[in-house]
Amino acid sequence: MLKCVVFLVTAYYYEVLLTKKEMITAQLLPDKIERVIMNAEDKEQISDKAYDGKYRKEEQLFITDSREVLTQLLEETFYVIPLYHEKNRETFFTGAVYAVEDLEQMDFRSYDAAYRRLAGLPLNILETERLKVRESTVSDVKDFYRIYKDPSITYYMEDLFQDPDEEKAYMESYISQMYGFYGFGMWTVILKETKEVIGRAGLSVREGYDLPELGFVIDVPHQGRGFAYEVCSAILTYAKEELFFEKVQALAEEKNEISIRLLRKLGFQSEGNIVENDQKYKFMIKQL
Repeated sequence: MLKCVVFLVTAYYYEVLLTKKEMITAQLLPDKIERVIMNAEDKEQISDKAYDGKYRKEEQLFITDSREVLTQLLEETFYVIPLYHEKNRETFFTGAVYAVEDLEQMDFRSYDAAYRRLAGLPLNILETERLKVRESTVSDVKDFYRIYKDPSITYYMEDLFQDPDEEKAYMESYISQMYGFYGFGMWTVILKETKEVIGRAGLSVREGYDLPELGFVIDVPHQGRGFAYEVCSAILTYAKEELFFEKVQALAEEKNEISIRLLRKLGFQSEGNIVENDQKYKFMIKQL
């Protein structure tokens, strides 16, 4: 868990950050994350506290505008992202995966997301009254096999790989490529009361189509309790307010009356029928 963000910056940007420290403290929510601002050129100011004193290595996120500092921190396996500003715009930060440019646009979610990406931890997407939605993990695969083993689940949707190792390998690739590149995907749905994985829901990209596509599955024991509508409603709101999508599509097999009724309840309008892999689907779109 992220507990401290350390700004280890050049003398120039150290002075800039001193004028922004109240803003940064507010962004990080002082009751959640500690903020430390240090001049990387003042060797006496850099104490052991920032490295291995109060917080463990895996609890810290470093932000620096110095290529040399970034290289050193990466060699010591710290989580670190470069900071661009008017004085270092042409600098190439070798080894960096993500970067920050405008600190004023950052908030707690931004810092936490950067940390989780570097630490390989799933991002929390949203919560409803009864449900929590987060990015899926490889360890979720065992729960997916439990959910998909009921024949009714795969009657209208593609099954998992027969070999769990293949599914785990696919999930590893999905996490790095889908979440890492698009910033969204199919997520894991958790019942907050029991912390049990009860399904999957989210937004995907279908080849040959321009719009993101809503998808969902709730395990059989939890069907009929409004969970699919609850989570899909929240995801559509997230798609509009966080991802700034204007439209979302959905495909449902013509015989899948339950899903079609749910999509209509969510506000999707039918745009006709299409054929995909010899299957007939209702093609539906919702204006967000």
